[in-house]
Amino acid sequence: MANILVAGPHPDDQELGMGGTIIRLAQQGHNVLLLDMTNGEPTPLGSPEQREREWTAAAEIMGVKRKLLGLKNREVQHTLEARHATAGVIREHQADILFVPYEQDAHPDHRAVTRIVEDARFDAKLTKTDLPGEPCYPKWLFYYYATHLRWVADPSFLIDITGQMDDKERAIKAYETQFVLPEKNRRVVEWVREFNGYMGSRIGVRYAEPFYTKEPVGLGSFDGLVL
Repeated sequence: MANILVAGPHPDDQELGMGGTIIRLAQQGHNVLLLDMTNGEPTPLGSPEQREREWTAAAEIMGVKRKLLGLKNREVQHTLEARHATAGVIREHQADILFVPYEQDAHPDHRAVTRIVEDARFDAKLTKTDLPGEPCYPKWLFYYYATHLRWVADPSFLIDITGQMDDKERAIKAYETQFVLPEKNRRVVEWVREFNGYMGSRIGVRYAEPFYTKEPVGLGSFDGLVL
């Protein structure tokens, strides 16, 4: 089983972009840790305390652990300090696989977080540093889509989440201040289901989530392919 780290700029980004895959990986026995780079506040109806209750409930639904890094929402910057803090979490988790937001995005926090984690992947392998834990270099880095750009994803691969879609929606709705109470945001939940339905149709399943990779994926066999 693999140690998997899923970085999100704000609590709920992981659920929106790849919540079904997170659930599926946890069900398969992988050690999945969600790293929230910020607490996502302030928001119109939220508070730090309420947001924590929401992300805790979402993690329970998905069956995974969660950690808050503590960068400042709306002001995330690609700094050496942020890189090293992230590298420390990668080493503590001994991550084999990293997931980060797709690098093209309209949200500055999303772009900054992706750069931070990409560079922290390198920093995590360095020796003779003050970073906690043993050096490690995650073999895989994949990008999930939680983008604010109005464009259609062009993924490298898709993961079937037909059996996890309902729980993914439950995890999203755990963020009541973001997607239940604000009437204008309720449509987001519907859109995510429709988007995952479209992606599923591309591989002949009901629902799927898209991912992008810059590095070639190695296959030992075709047993895992959806045919």
